[in-house]
Amino acid sequence: MSKTHFNKGLKNILMLHGGADLYGGSKILLQTAKILFKNGFNVIVVVDSEGPLINELEKEGIIVLIAELGILRRRYFNPRGLINRVKALFQSRKFLTDLILKHQIDLVYSNTTSVLIGCYVAKKRELPHIWHIHEIIKNPRFFTKFISWHLNKFADKIIVVSEEVRKHWNQQVDNSKIITIYNGLDYSNYLNSTSVLRKELGISKEKVIIGMIGRVNLWKGQKYFLEMAAKIVQKYPQSVFILVGDAYPGYEYLYEEINLFIRNNQLEASTYNLGYRTDVPFLLASFDLFILPSIEPDPLPTVVLEAMASSKPVIATAHGGALEMVLNNTTGIHIPWDDASEAISRFEWLIEDKIQRQVMGENAKTRVLSSFSQEEYEKNIINLISSSLR
Repeated sequence: MSKTHFNKGLKNILMLHGGADLYGGSKILLQTAKILFKNGFNVIVVVDSEGPLINELEKEGIIVLIAELGILRRRYFNPRGLINRVKALFQSRKFLTDLILKHQIDLVYSNTTSVLIGCYVAKKRELPHIWHIHEIIKNPRFFTKFISWHLNKFADKIIVVSEEVRKHWNQQVDNSKIITIYNGLDYSNYLNSTSVLRKELGISKEKVIIGMIGRVNLWKGQKYFLEMAAKIVQKYPQSVFILVGDAYPGYEYLYEEINLFIRNNQLEASTYNLGYRTDVPFLLASFDLFILPSIEPDPLPTVVLEAMASSKPVIATAHGGALEMVLNNTTGIHIPWDDASEAISRFEWLIEDKIQRQVMGENAKTRVLSSFSQEEYEKNIINLISSSLR
């Protein structure tokens, strides 16, 4: 565990996050914590579980604690589960209140809608509360209304990651509280990475590698990706398909369903399900095409930014933040999320056109570096935090 003292004379920020993986929301939490720490704030991060995020934060010298946070997840949407969460929230409130007093916290930052406890303790201690919203939640409707009420009542400022996210929440939330800040990353690891998969998996240079990266759940689209793969390989046998990502806790059965689909559709020779990997820059360097197959709106998928920085054309389902990230027929292609045959018809020409893949990929890299830069994200975050502390 990291140090537990602050530097005197600096403003103190408490950051709360559910989980400690290194997928999208966690990567943005890491990026934000590093920015605040670098710009002269004391930062303490509280997460609710062990995971690789902790090591990355501690490498930066950032304080990390593990504690019950009463994180809301779909598996708790039942009477017993809700009782469990109420008890957890009471337990968490005492811990965080003591922490706020001990470290003289000046501002509370909650990352994602699943972190409710931050709004309660900030309100109790009369502290500014910033809520970073990465989600578009349409169902269940009662939960959308529940979160909207909390955003209105307990958030001083609400960061949304895309205009699509703003559009969703401002139907029920005070629009004056909402500020759109596009995610921006340090892309240095993606700009010059080398391919590893052809050698690792014995894939010949004639093959076209089509890949996706995403945590396995009900809406990320792994099955839709495989439906397209099953059709593509019949017409373009030179195609190889890569899936990367493990399952959310409680959704392990979906991972088994993916492997069953691969077997039942005779995709074993052309498809590799690699599970969780930490070498994402090298994986993306190996892809010829990147597909975002989300069947529900993905707010602003971090992996799309990474694919663009890796000079890959992005084939993305046409909803959510991808509409703002991917310029259709310039940096990638928009496809339907519910019709595999129609989706394929829109991008299949790229499987055979290496030159256009390279052109689109370079366009994607130029766009991500200009419109989703780390520098712009840092400027916007610091301005918001500083203004909230005045």
